[in-house]
Amino acid sequence: MNGQTDVLVVGAGLAGLHTATRLAELGHAVHLVERRPTLSGTIRTTGIFVRRTLDDFDLPTAHLGPPIRRVVLYPPDRRRPVVLESDRDEYRVGDMGPLYEATADRAARAGVHLALGTRYAGRHLDTHALDTPTGPAAVRARFVVGADGARSHVARHLGLDRNRHLIVGAEEVYATTGPVGPPTFHCVLDPSLAPGYLAWVVDDGAHAHVGVAGYPDRFSCGMVRTLDRFAASAPGLPAARRTGQVERRGGPIPVGGLLRGIASPDGLLVGDAAGAVSPLTAGGLDPCLRLSELAAEVLDDALRTGRRDRLARYDGAALRARFRGRLLLRRGLSLVRTPALASASFVPLRTPAGRAAARRILFGDRSFPTP
Repeated sequence: MNGQTDVLVVGAGLAGLHTATRLAELGHAVHLVERRPTLSGTIRTTGIFVRRTLDDFDLPTAHLGPPIRRVVLYPPDRRRPVVLESDRDEYRVGDMGPLYEATADRAARAGVHLALGTRYAGRHLDTHALDTPTGPAAVRARFVVGADGARSHVARHLGLDRNRHLIVGAEEVYATTGPVGPPTFHCVLDPSLAPGYLAWVVDDGAHAHVGVAGYPDRFSCGMVRTLDRFAASAPGLPAARRTGQVERRGGPIPVGGLLRGIASPDGLLVGDAAGAVSPLTAGGLDPCLRLSELAAEVLDDALRTGRRDRLARYDGAALRARFRGRLLLRRGLSLVRTPALASASFVPLRTPAGRAAARRILFGDRSFPTP
């Protein structure tokens, strides 16, 4: 793949696909490269979409599971859980492989040139080196967009900020025998399972997602073994309901908040590469789509005016302020290192004020980052 384009987007996750599609719809030439040979393989995200995303973005509903309104929070001993019910549809879980492919089809229809199995190898001025299935190639681009994940290579080549605060997660997806009760999001706060984060079971009746995440140096017996131990007795999912494992996912999750330096005159970062993930909940699909909208708007302005300085509008430091409260809560959660302390945190959570705070976090109406 040799040639010239307006924008080279590196990484065909949801952020890269959305940014590329919006730019193409605005009339720009866009090349999108992805190192995976197929979009349906090596899925990293749990694919949990919140209501705000479902309300504001046109997602392929055929690849979304049933709506979830019920969340159950468990202490380490799993006794006296806190049950939260919403009167609105709060979550849906995406079947991410087919969803990526459907999103890529939309990108292609908009005019995006997608190259799979292609790695970004660096740049010299406005020429970008690529490793393709048929050998080295190069493309000239006016701007490059890094949508290549939490450990972005594009960020390094552009001299932009990189994620320093990461947790790691792993998840198993099971086919089930069908719904038993309402679709439910189970969350277990137990530092022995998920140090600095939580373990979860999302059972929407179609599939069950069982996962753990936390700081990598705090897993006492390794993350994979911890996941196997949790999956053996996951709440709300007896073994008799599992008809087989569909896939295993995993990867790093940035939890340091939106990075300050996410743009230069040569390009910018979106999605996990920009740290566009909630520091508290580690949810990244909503902020990644919203930040991608802003990225496309800023790049469109720069391309039409011919002014690279317009990328200064894409200011991570200004947007980062929306993460301040969640960053404080992230620091608090990272200090919960023992089951006893995790259990103690459920005392205020069982009060009306604690339940109201949990509802604001889990069922709130705020979205960020907002340009």
